[in-house]
Amino acid sequence: MKFGIFANLAGPGRHEEYDKVLDEAREQAVYCDENGYDSIWYTEHHFGHEGNELISNPLMMGVDIAARTKNIRIGQAANVATFWQPLRLAEDIAMLDQLSKGRVEVGLARGLYGREAANLNALADPKNNDQNRALFEETVEVMKKAWSNRFFSHDGDIYQFPPEGLKWTHPMSPQSPEFMDMEKGEINKISIMPNTYQGRMPNLWQTIDSPSSIKIAAETGINAIFWMPTVKELKGRFELYRETASKARGYEVPLGEGIALVRDVYVAETMEQAREDAAEAVLNTYRWICHWRGLGNLMDPGEEVKVGQELTYEFLHPRNLLFGTPEYVTEKIQELKEELNLQNLLLWKNHSHLPHEKVMNSLKLFTEEVMPNFTKTKQGVL
Repeated sequence: MKFGIFANLAGPGRHEEYDKVLDEAREQAVYCDENGYDSIWYTEHHFGHEGNELISNPLMMGVDIAARTKNIRIGQAANVATFWQPLRLAEDIAMLDQLSKGRVEVGLARGLYGREAANLNALADPKNNDQNRALFEETVEVMKKAWSNRFFSHDGDIYQFPPEGLKWTHPMSPQSPEFMDMEKGEINKISIMPNTYQGRMPNLWQTIDSPSSIKIAAETGINAIFWMPTVKELKGRFELYRETASKARGYEVPLGEGIALVRDVYVAETMEQAREDAAEAVLNTYRWICHWRGLGNLMDPGEEVKVGQELTYEFLHPRNLLFGTPEYVTEKIQELKEELNLQNLLLWKNHSHLPHEKVMNSLKLFTEEVMPNFTKTKQGVL
């Protein structure tokens, strides 16, 4: 099993000490790089004066981390693709891939918050689901073309690259039918610079939830990132992805292949200590998200939200939290392996006002007492 970090930096009021937030993120990333973690993923959110999400550009964050690490893969969970001009996003991702020497994992999302879309791209309004989805899918299509071809063009419902009638003459850029209509003297194809260090399209991931998004991702070769649901509910989503991917690829895709699961993790010496240290911090995260999502995504299949149901630690903990002793967390991860054939687990460890020292103590306990149960054989061989 591979382990990564879902590094959503957070902290109410920490905008006044943002440089310290970044220093803490760097310490975490370097520790993970030196201790066998496969990947670290940064988020994209905007205008968050409340402090619940503090990274506006995961690619810039990735550049900084790439310069300080050697092995860990650097992902975005996710670039909100609908907020970006697709050529610029493709180039910036390729630049990060060059700077990190091929360590990029590309995470994409459609966007959740209307406050962000209204100020960055009105076409991305999440209330207009069809328009938002069309914008996302065409943006991804453009990026795939850009990474997969030396020269390419795109003529879609939203974007056209290059635009019609674009003249190009320069003595240092000889005209060529590779990228020009020679009779008209017009560019009809373009090339991004740079392309990826990997020399191919990087691995694509999407943070997804709905059945329709799961199907589209599986059909188009995009890996899936899930977060909130219970194990029983995740079974159906994992199976839907597997069935759809198998049909699209023409062979049986194993359950769990192409999927990563984010789980909130806090490891302590006792169950009581885990709750005392981190319960309120993780509840703040869920209060923020569940204002829009409700509690329905935390229910087992067929279970309904009870009237007056409150979001409490007692409600949340048995459903999806990996909070507790190393033995308890190991047991819950083993359940994920057995029930879902989980291959990629992303640890969400930075919650709200949880002090950095406690985050690091929990991370070290996980690294030393939990992770070896899933990354080494009994003989200690990798």
